[in-house]
Amino acid sequence: MLARRSFFSKLGFGLVGGAAVGTAGSPVQAQSSEGTRFQPVHHAQDDWYGQVPGRHRFLFDAPYPDGISSALQFINNYYNLNVSEYGLKDSDLAVILVARHQSTMFGYSDAVWAKYGKPIADRINLVDPKTKQAPMVNMHKDRLDTLIKRGLQIAVCQQATRGNAGAIAMATGQMQEAVFEELKANLLPNARLVPVGILAVNRAQEQGYSLAVSERA
Repeated sequence: MLARRSFFSKLGFGLVGGAAVGTAGSPVQAQSSEGTRFQPVHHAQDDWYGQVPGRHRFLFDAPYPDGISSALQFINNYYNLNVSEYGLKDSDLAVILVARHQSTMFGYSDAVWAKYGKPIADRINLVDPKTKQAPMVNMHKDRLDTLIKRGLQIAVCQQATRGNAGAIAMATGQMQEAVFEELKANLLPNARLVPVGILAVNRAQEQGYSLAVSERA
């Protein structure tokens, strides 16, 4: 305590109740603030995060294909155990899956995969473990459909979708914008494009969503 008094006295501070105070006796703040709590800036395009019905909010981020399977398992457990152990309904749970980076394509319907499965898979070296070939269907569609019926929302990365559109256009001799519009029109139910997936991770947390990240199965 004597050593602390000596240290603070050299800096022009005293100790009151263990807190550093200035020469005028006012407490020294670690951060200068106006006594206001941080509030995120509101943007109209982010309204949908708050419009998903539910009393509990959870965001699942799986940026790599290896993590999608485990993310879907965790989401399924989240729904099931909230119902069985807490007596809640699916509608009490606001759940978002972010399909971004290399998992963006799992936000597309089977129609996209049937038509463009190979260039999409080639872009990230994705192989169907059953056929050992490029997938021609969304490998997780059945599980996604089940969760979508329970209320799951999917935020699909627009930036990565444009990248996928470019790869498809190059492989098929089409215009990138035309392919992008086709992908945009063939998202899964309850899915929507967001400007970029990592931004969705940020905005959802600012609106009260807890975050779980799954990178591997």
